[in-house]
Amino acid sequence: MLNCLWIVIALPLAGFALLALAGSRMPGRLCALVGAGTVGISAALALAMGVSFAVSPPEGRQFTQTLWSWMSVPPFSPEVSLRLDPLSLVSVCVILVVAFLIMLYSSEFMSGDEGYSRFFSYMDLFVAAMLVLVLANDLVFLYLGWEGVGLCSFLLIGFWYKVPKNVVAARKAFLVTRVGDAALLAGIFLVVNKLGTLSIPEVLSRAAVSWPANSGAANAAAALFAVGAAAKSAQIPLHVWLPDAMAGPSPVSALIHAATMVTAGVYLVARLHPLFTLSPQVLFGVAIVGAVTLLAAGLAALAQRDIKRILAYSTMSQIGYMFLALGVGAFSAAEFHFVVHAFFKSLLFLGAGAVIRGLNQEHDIFKMGGLRRAMPGTFWTFAIGVCSLCALPLVTAGFYSKDLILSSALAAHQGGIWLWLAGVIGAFITTLYAFRMLFAVFFGEVRTQVSKGSGRNMTLALVVLSLFSVIAGFCQMPSGLGGVSLFADFLAPTLPQVREGVGRLQGSLSLVAAIVPLVGIMVAWTMYLHRPRFLQGYARLPALAAVHGFAKQGFGFDALYDYCFVKPVVYLSRVNRRDVSIAYVGAISRVAEALHYLLSMTQTGRVRWYAAGVGIGAVVLIGIGVLL
Repeated sequence: MLNCLWIVIALPLAGFALLALAGSRMPGRLCALVGAGTVGISAALALAMGVSFAVSPPEGRQFTQTLWSWMSVPPFSPEVSLRLDPLSLVSVCVILVVAFLIMLYSSEFMSGDEGYSRFFSYMDLFVAAMLVLVLANDLVFLYLGWEGVGLCSFLLIGFWYKVPKNVVAARKAFLVTRVGDAALLAGIFLVVNKLGTLSIPEVLSRAAVSWPANSGAANAAAALFAVGAAAKSAQIPLHVWLPDAMAGPSPVSALIHAATMVTAGVYLVARLHPLFTLSPQVLFGVAIVGAVTLLAAGLAALAQRDIKRILAYSTMSQIGYMFLALGVGAFSAAEFHFVVHAFFKSLLFLGAGAVIRGLNQEHDIFKMGGLRRAMPGTFWTFAIGVCSLCALPLVTAGFYSKDLILSSALAAHQGGIWLWLAGVIGAFITTLYAFRMLFAVFFGEVRTQVSKGSGRNMTLALVVLSLFSVIAGFCQMPSGLGGVSLFADFLAPTLPQVREGVGRLQGSLSLVAAIVPLVGIMVAWTMYLHRPRFLQGYARLPALAAVHGFAKQGFGFDALYDYCFVKPVVYLSRVNRRDVSIAYVGAISRVAEALHYLLSMTQTGRVRWYAAGVGIGAVVLIGIGVLL
């Protein structure tokens, strides 16, 4: 079974190739069958491998498959190989299961679109690239998957390329993430230069021996990898691409935000966690970035009206929780929240897509309203996703993963109380914007009539994801609630001091984590349903209106970057457009144009002129021959 690991990647890749070459000549149902079917078979294989891993002893939960050698320059002989261990296995299973459900949903959602086959080909390539990333046993192979998901995100964000703003959003995502890609590439060069290997296990083992804690090389490598992770996972200050990434179809947003691109940075830090533990300063910086992002993104979500932008900022906030956990050394908690988040966030995006589709592409939540009766299936599944996002206690998966992150944050040696407080405030803000969205869309008076309902495939995907959004949390329960700990030290070990702190504090913090979302629901109900005029009165105050507008614009990061980077480049380009190099290039083009004009003059279409030219040429050649 494990020897077939490469097939898990090959199937979606084959689906992409078939659809890219022949998709335009295939019927729509066959395109959907190929696109979703290849991913579904890969998911079944991955789950079967997971069963074999579960019954094997801990020492047998490692498998490496070498595909080929990249080059051989002894002693440097990098290989293209795959590695299956608990961390990569869980990631692969989540990616494939969620992707299959999204593509099942898409078979109906995208029906009638002129790019139907192209959509499934891009989605298959996206899944294959993410699988390469998480299964790579070599940094170069990982980088191939890393760039692959970046390319696919560009293609899918700009899928409806005939609309100019969609192309701009795709270009923005591509350019901003290049910053992180450059940092990751520099980190790989540094590792190869210092440690002489690209194999991830060898890099980690050699770094532990060769680099003392807080050494310059360890700090530099960790910092470069952290920048790469922050850009890919849309963390401040490299987050500005994600809100505009909503330009693509809703299933694309679900795949990008739930199980692929934005979680790649979390996986990178978790995979290289032994290297990051050699640089406590960088790890603490990761925690700070996560805390700031979860608060800022939550406040920005609270000011949005577009349902997909609310969910986009929500993704940034939830990835911030994962970075907070990574930064305090709770790597298992971060990966646990990644698993839970993949289910409820894909559920929310697909639910939002069903609403938008049913209301003729309406995105404004305050132009919706009263949809719980017209779309009951979407309402109940969306409500489950909102409750899991808000970490509603005991009954949702989000409660258990977020509770573990908050417990780990408080147990951290550096800034524990402040990081925990940021997480608690972020949980309260999350409840406000999530239930604001739920109340505005599904409660109150009907503002837009539903024109199209959800079919069988869309409903099935929503129901399955809502089920996972509830039961996935039972894999890792607090000791006071049964103590099931499937994820504890299974995905990536937690630092010992954090583990001890979690044991002492988890009981009391579970109570706090349970109370915060309940209080948030009460406040949201009062503000947005019971007494909305009270909030409207305060919204008219100039100071609050200014703060609201600032938050709605993402706290001005786009304007800042436009002023600091875009406008200077445009200005220098205009000033420098008549420099020497431009004149030289222009001269070449003008000479080519002149020669073309002279040559075109010989093409008159008159046979006698052609015959005269042949005769003159013959005389000249004979004359040259005689003279020589």
